[in-house]
Amino acid sequence: MLVISNEEIERIMTLADCLDPLKQAYIELERQEAVNRERTHTFFPVEDDRYPGFRYRFKSQEGANLASGVWALRITSDIAGVETLPSGEQRRRLIPAAPGKKYCGLVTLYSLRTLEPLCIIHDSVLQKWRVAATSALAIDKMARKNAKVAGLFGSGWQAGAHLEAMFHIRPDIEQLRVFSPTKANCERFVAEYKDRYDGRVVVAENRRDAVAGCDIVTCATAAMEPCFDGSWVEPGTHLTSITSPDETNERRELDDASFDKASRIAVTSVPIIKKVGQSDILGPVERGHIKFEDIAPIGDLLSGKVPGRESDDEVTIFANNTGMGLQFAAVGAFAFEAAKKAGVGHDVPTDLFLEETTP
Repeated sequence: MLVISNEEIERIMTLADCLDPLKQAYIELERQEAVNRERTHTFFPVEDDRYPGFRYRFKSQEGANLASGVWALRITSDIAGVETLPSGEQRRRLIPAAPGKKYCGLVTLYSLRTLEPLCIIHDSVLQKWRVAATSALAIDKMARKNAKVAGLFGSGWQAGAHLEAMFHIRPDIEQLRVFSPTKANCERFVAEYKDRYDGRVVVAENRRDAVAGCDIVTCATAAMEPCFDGSWVEPGTHLTSITSPDETNERRELDDASFDKASRIAVTSVPIIKKVGQSDILGPVERGHIKFEDIAPIGDLLSGKVPGRESDDEVTIFANNTGMGLQFAAVGAFAFEAAKKAGVGHDVPTDLFLEETTP
């Protein structure tokens, strides 16, 4: 069995490698050739003395699809909470409380045929790539083909992945405007990417500049409140959100005005909307702007069963509304095969994880 680190993942594959495996997995899910258990969070009343209000949290999700040939279980053992930025805004934060100021997040892959554990993969790089690649797949179907200007909210780990995914799926983007409430972080982020993309990545001086005149607007943040005023959204814009309410927080990146302007909404998971009461997505349904049955799972979007847009004036939304174990089966299987081919990873005797008596 292999143990594969984040550094090794970055050596053997790229974000772009996640696109096809994820597309296949989402289509298989709608064909009932895949299975997914949505993410769950369990909090325990153990707090970190350095961060009042931050508690222990165990998060898990799992799934499988036929093409991958594996069952994936992703877990994180966290100290999680909400912090207030100097700007007064709040965001979700995880504390590096493990030895060496590190985090604990692991993906374990099991063979669907031999049952054995095949590998354990550090989850951080794969997790940001699977989110950004999913957003990119939706952008490809839902954004106008002639999109030239994009806005991006966020300047962190996930925002960087979304920036790279954006330029991969829409290489003709002429300008990407970045806004972050902490200006120093925003300027640092833009400086990191500006030369790589020929000066097309620029700082948005205010929130409105990252929305007005933009063909695509992507939110890739840990925000608790909407990133911008939906009244600024112009006809033809495609919006992406990676945060929706769940069983732990009533947080969101898009406001009611944004959702009410959308004539088409797609999501990673339709069942989770009602299961945890995602008020951001349910809002336009309850207000009569769209029928719940018209909210499309991304698999139907990618297979062509439903259109991404039918006119250049439509406002479209993709809500990357929950983490899915299925995603880690798809990208994890690719990573495992790439690691074997490249000869990387720490080899551990598989027999240590097998037993002779019935579980």
